Amino acid sequence: MNKPSVWIIDDEQGICTSLSLILKRKYEVRSFQSSAPALELMESEPCDLVLLDLKLGAENGLDVLKAIKEKYRDTVVVMMTAYSSVETSVEAMKAGAHTYLTKPLDMNELDVVVAKGIEIRHLNEKVNKLSDELGAIRHFDQIIGESQAMQKVYNLIDKFKNIDSSVLITGESGTGKELVAKAIHNGGTRKDGRFMVVNCAAIPENLLEIEFFGYRKGAFTGAVTDRKGKFELADGGTLFLDEVGDMPINLQGKLLRVLQDKEFTPIGASESKKVDVRIIAATNQDLNLLIAEKKFRSDLYYRINVMSVKLPPLRERREDIPLLCNNFLKQYAEDVHGCQCRCSDEVYELFNKYSFPGNVRQLANILEYATVLCRDFLIDLDSLPDEIKEGHSSSVISSDDLAEFLSSNSLREIERKAIEITLKKNGGRRDKTAEALGISKRGLLNKITEFGLN
Repeated sequence: MNKPSVWIIDDEQGICTSLSLILKRKYEVRSFQSSAPALELMESEPCDLVLLDLKLGAENGLDVLKAIKEKYRDTVVVMMTAYSSVETSVEAMKAGAHTYLTKPLDMNELDVVVAKGIEIRHLNEKVNKLSDELGAIRHFDQIIGESQAMQKVYNLIDKFKNIDSSVLITGESGTGKELVAKAIHNGGTRKDGRFMVVNCAAIPENLLEIEFFGYRKGAFTGAVTDRKGKFELADGGTLFLDEVGDMPINLQGKLLRVLQDKEFTPIGASESKKVDVRIIAATNQDLNLLIAEKKFRSDLYYRINVMSVKLPPLRERREDIPLLCNNFLKQYAEDVHGCQCRCSDEVYELFNKYSFPGNVRQLANILEYATVLCRDFLIDLDSLPDEIKEGHSSSVISSDDLAEFLSSNSLREIERKAIEITLKKNGGRRDKTAEALGISKRGLLNKITEFGLN
């Protein structure tokens, strides 16, 4: 294990030498007679603790202290001072020094102060590490899922959160694209700035331009005051362009110029404004197809698609369904019943086969509905919307699963499964089942008996 590092900055060679001899038994020691070489070395080599002389020749030790703490806030600095400058030493502590030692130095006191300073340095490292881990948990707290597919998404969020490159989030409706955008913003260096949202599909073209750039008083009839656009409001933060594929083609060119020049002109203004805004865009459409159809600009596509995140549909991460259900039921059930509800095994079985075309948002809506209708705090099949139960039969076997099933089972097993599925679809009614399968009722009864489907 490496020894902690202690650096001595004092203009007297004798003090540097004597302190180095005393401290090198426990620490990695370096000494400097001016601040410049020490500050230069700090850029490439970390330092745990600095013993810094308050009167450093022509330099002011307070200025050196501030320079160290500005760039290396976790480095512990202990000031060394003569009796006549104790008041200045207190000022140094206000500027970030850990404590001060008076000259001539007491070696026992020096040993204790340095040891405590190193301990504080290590504690600060642990606190910072825990804070980073807590921050990572916090900025994922609205995204539920532990599947491998979601772990890939979390990994990308971590990689993208502290850079300023544009990000394009793709995925079907209801997969949580805005939550991912917020996670990137809230977990990164722009978290103290605003997170502004523009839904490009919900606003008419003329109003969308106002939404982006704002206007100045008198720009048009009714513009009685200045209005800031989302670009100006998001300065220093993030602008989230939801459903960017629906943006009118004329406005795409104006947006592209803002992204290239990092400035815009409010409607009715004569001067442009510089902005520092990170762009995160989202769409459920195939932008390459829109480009081929001349509905989306390729140059804008390449500008917003510097980094990309593709969200999996819920049917591709079914192992997350129980977690999602628990999360939504905790929200809805306590509001309705004042306590937690749970789903029956039959409901989970249905969910595990249902296609969820509306993804996580649809699951949330289903559970909100079921929470109101359930009895005895149990969500069963009767609690679910009819369209889910009716759509279940078409989702019992996906096309991929069906191909696998047909290729790996005998005709007898395929026949048995077809009858079982059709019976379930028709609520056990044999007349409807026989009609759907194109066989007689007696023939169906014989097959039910043969396959033990009673």
